[in-house]
Parts: sequence; C-alpha cells; structure tokens
Amino acid sequence: MSILVLNSGSSSLKFALLDPESGEVGLSGLAERLGTPEAAVRLERGGERQTRTLAGGSYAEAFGVLLTELAAFGLRDAVSAVGHRIVHGGERFSAPVRLTPEVLDAVRACIPLAPLHNPANLAGVEAAQRAFPELPHVGVFDTAFHQTMPPVAYRYAVPEAWYREHGVRRYGFHGTSHAYVAERAAELLGRPLAELRLVTAHLGNGSSVCAVDGGKSVDSSMGLTPLEGLVMGTRSGDLDPGLHEYVAGQTGLALGGVMRALNKESGLLGLSGLTNDMRELEAAAEGGHAGARLALDVFVYRLARYVAAMGVALGRIDALVFTGGIGENSALVRSRTLERLGLLGFGVDEAANARTVRGEAGHISAQGRVPVLVVPTNEELMIARQTAQVVAEAGQE
Repeated sequence: MSILVLNSGSSSLKFALLDPESGEVGLSGLAERLGTPEAAVRLERGGERQTRTLAGGSYAEAFGVLLTELAAFGLRDAVSAVGHRIVHGGERFSAPVRLTPEVLDAVRACIPLAPLHNPANLAGVEAAQRAFPELPHVGVFDTAFHQTMPPVAYRYAVPEAWYREHGVRRYGFHGTSHAYVAERAAELLGRPLAELRLVTAHLGNGSSVCAVDGGKSVDSSMGLTPLEGLVMGTRSGDLDPGLHEYVAGQTGLALGGVMRALNKESGLLGLSGLTNDMRELEAAAEGGHAGARLALDVFVYRLARYVAAMGVALGRIDALVFTGGIGENSALVRSRTLERLGLLGFGVDEAANARTVRGEAGHISAQGRVPVLVVPTNEELMIARQTAQVVAEAGQE
C-alpha cells in the first residue's frame, strides 16, 4: 500500500508518497511561495533532488507538477489512498475520518476558527479528489489528538454562551507531530507508551508544548487558535487580551491590523527586529546583537515555563521530548532550556547534546537526571499510517 500525503497551505504544498508500514518514501516534494513569481517545487526521489520553477505560481500548477512526476516515475497507479492534513476540526473530530461530503461541510464550518488554514486544506482536498476520484480520501486533523484534554484544560473562563454557541475553547494544534514523537519516545525509552507521562515540545516557526499521559493529550500550550502559548517565529504567543484595544487606540490600527501584527510581525521577528530564523538569531546573538539576545532569552524562558506547567497536568514528568526544526537542530535552545528546569530534575549532557544532528534521535540528558530526548518528527508517516488504518477499518466493515 502506498499513501499519498498532502499538506496544503495558503502559499505552499507539501507532499509525500510513502509506505505506511516501512516508511519508505517513493516521492516527496515541497512547493513554496505559491502566488508569487518566485514559486517553485523542490522534488526528491531516491536521494536525488530537483527543482521545478512555476511560471504562474498557482496551487493548480504545483499540483499538476506532482501528478506529472508521479506519472513519469510510474507511481500514479501505485497510490491506494490520499491522506490530507487538515488544521482545524473543532470538537467534531477526535480521530481521522473518510472525507465524505458531510465531513467536508463540517470542515467548512470550522473556517472561522482557522480562516488561513482550512480553506487551503479544502482546496487541496478538492484538487486531489478530482485527480483521484476512485480513491478513498482521509482527513487527519491537527486538533484531533487534543480532544482528550479535560474541561479544566480546554475551557476558558468566559461566558458559557461563548463556548456553547460559538465553540470558544482551547483546541491545541500540532497534534500529529505530538502523537508521533510520543510513540517514538516510548520506543527509545523501552517502555510502554501507556505508562509514560511525557512533555513533547514541537519547536519551529510555529511552536507548541503538549502534556501526553499514556499516549493521550491532557494539555497543550496552544488554544482557540495557533497564536496562544509559546513565542514563535512571527507569532506573539501569550499576551494580555487588553493589548488589542490599547494598541488599536494608540496606533489607529483596526482589529484586523493588530491581529496581522501579532501573527506576522511579532515573536522572534518582533523581539529581535532582525529575523524569525533561529539559526540567524543565534549567530547574531553571539555577535552581540541585543535584539537577537532578547529574542533568544524570551523564547527559552517561555518554553521552560510551559514545560514546568505541563508537570501540573501530568503529576510527574517521565521524559521531555524536543522535536521540530528548532527542537531538532538548536543545541543552544535545548541546553539553555534544560538549565532553567534543574528544579524539576533535568540536566543536560552537553557532549551528547552537541552531537545530536538533524534526522537522528538520541538521549541528551545527564546521567541520573530525568530523560530528555531529541526525536525527529514525521508527520507525513503518521498521516499515512492513520489513513491506512481508516481505509482498512472501512474495508472490514
């Protein structure tokens, strides 16, 4: 069985054709900067990489490149199902589901909760269903993993009618990544996932921390939207809700302008005044750039604070797991975060931490301390496995 996994964004398309059991990838690629003259698709097959420029820069053109490449390598007929990453499923979806017309209507109903993401996800589903009308299509939701959070973790202290009538609550995101690395961490620790209480930290341009108890999410740093929680690349993370009115009054910005600034101009970029790229910030901080140092300090502080907070949800922390672009690559972020968490029994083996490179899992905790792991995430493989499971269960029925 080969599953085609699609992650359709507002200006990108990430895809992979892979075997859900072995994880072997037949073809993968990423189309970026869609809608601009710089749009291009980077392809990889068997270790060979190629780039295709996109004359029009449209999503349809990028999807057409995917279909052409599948046909060129004789892989199109090998596709047995299509798995789609969908960001927001609200309270309706707590597991992957077959994408029927009714389900797609429910996804559309969640657009107000994810106005930038769900429309792009739906566009990807529609394009794929036209290309592969005979195949099953499965939706895997970022929010589904967190539907096991208890009310004490997901409810806001706001009027009940806001929750009951408008779905105002904490949902959490990056669920596929948190679920995958929790499973891998259990394997690396040699212990059953069901008995472990883990904190997983998915750190990238978007970042979140999750408390995983027995393989189930019981709390997350993200909330109604992906804006809540940690400092991120361009997102502010937690702030005083009164800020919106204050900034609007001081600057003359409308609410939409304030929200755009909090999503696109804040976080590491806003603090540093330089960049949202952690690699560049680390280099600039080492060179004495005050804004870069501040951004790094705030990022680490907020991260350590949230890891500690997840201990409240879990009762104990059996291991901490770093993943995502920053989590897998920044030895400095990991080391400085663990330094702040010494009161919880964490300590870093600096040599092991420095040796850990992208794509490799490993232990970085000091001997006798709470285990800390670096685990590369693989959301595509997780989506493929969940898609295959939904298809198999439907076949049994």
